[in-house]
Amino acid sequence: MAPVTEDVDLLVVGGGKAGKTLAMDRARGGARVAMAERGMIGGSCINVACIPTKALVASARARRALDRGRELGLVVGDVRTDVDLLRAHRSDVVDAMVALNHKQFLDSGMDLVIGQARFVAERTVEVRTADGGGRVLRGADTVIDTGTRPRLPDIPGLDRAGALTSESLLRLERIPDRLTVLGDGPIGLEFADMFAAFGSRVTVVSRHSRLLPQEDAEIAAAVGDLLSGHGVTVLFERRVARVGRDAGGEVTVVLEDGLEITGDDLLVAVGRVPVTEELDLERAGVAVTAAGFVDVDEHLATTAQHTWAAGDVAGSPQFTHAALDDYRILKENLAGGSRSTRDRLIPRTTFLGLDLAHVGLTEEQARRLGHRVKIARLPVAAIPRARTTGETQGLWKAVVDAETHRILGATLLGPETGETLTTVQTAMLAGLPCTALRDMVISHPTMTEGLNMLFANLTEDQDTSGR
Repeated sequence: MAPVTEDVDLLVVGGGKAGKTLAMDRARGGARVAMAERGMIGGSCINVACIPTKALVASARARRALDRGRELGLVVGDVRTDVDLLRAHRSDVVDAMVALNHKQFLDSGMDLVIGQARFVAERTVEVRTADGGGRVLRGADTVIDTGTRPRLPDIPGLDRAGALTSESLLRLERIPDRLTVLGDGPIGLEFADMFAAFGSRVTVVSRHSRLLPQEDAEIAAAVGDLLSGHGVTVLFERRVARVGRDAGGEVTVVLEDGLEITGDDLLVAVGRVPVTEELDLERAGVAVTAAGFVDVDEHLATTAQHTWAAGDVAGSPQFTHAALDDYRILKENLAGGSRSTRDRLIPRTTFLGLDLAHVGLTEEQARRLGHRVKIARLPVAAIPRARTTGETQGLWKAVVDAETHRILGATLLGPETGETLTTVQTAMLAGLPCTALRDMVISHPTMTEGLNMLFANLTEDQDTSGR
């Protein structure tokens, strides 16, 4: 006997940041809400992305601080990395946040359905639960928020070699003596720098001529210097021919130029792909892009009536804070509004030994768009607060419109710049000229005080974007 179709006001498929926040919000407001989730309570961020990785970044930074204790007047004993303690630290942080999310779900009054959902009609899914049962749910409005998973490229031997991803590496079964990383983006570099701190000898294989291709050349070079100083080796403009693992467990990465890299583990960090193949979206009338992401308009509406998508699976910038803004858009638009994803100012921070924080346009992007720009630069060593902590490596850079003096973008590589960046973002949203930050009275000695100095260094110079 087929399950009876259960009608709800809102059906959320996938418990990512946007979907779970919307589900709780609507349920607390008295709506009938059901959320189908495969089992990752709280979404990727809490379980396998932002939270566990940043917990381990904190461990890596603490390890480096202990290593340089003598510089700060401290005599530190034998410092070593204990993988069991690292795993416990990560688990404590993650488990507490998962438990909090689960409690919030139940307290909100939503119907949390654990199982794999597949669409069987418009706005209607069948959920296969862990106990072998099934439910059919239909929403007056339906939101798809199933997220992404690590992409595994088609490289001969990769499947058999048992490569790690950004998710499986977090299980921390061991600290490899030698770790090879495929990928030069934020995820790969965070893990490369982290495991170098834990004692691994790390080699990064990049297909490009520089790290972080989305950043300006001089910023990418500064990141390269940071990683090199931490013992990370980077091989540029290399492509992988094949991968193999021998009987002793050693992984060999063979490059197209014949170079062979041997190691104990291989991390593949070359992007993420949307979780859409399992959903049978065609039955719901929902189109996907060539890359498999749910096709949405600027209001996050799909090609099916009263069906929406949000977060990574909708092609939104792959950040939890972007997904949270998707929630705001959905909340307003489901109530009849017309809020848009256009012209959002979304910052990003890569958490290395130092923060790499960015908002707005890079110099390369600004020049491509035809802006006449002025550039401000500041070495972190010039900031008094950095002197007091001994963390003097890094570079701050800002791009300013030469006519209006409004800030077009900023990239800050240095200690805790993810926090300082918010001040720049606020000025940009307010339309303030950079002179407002140059002349603002900022507490001394703080890292944010460096903004006074940065925007006092404004110059109209030659193109240094590295295009």
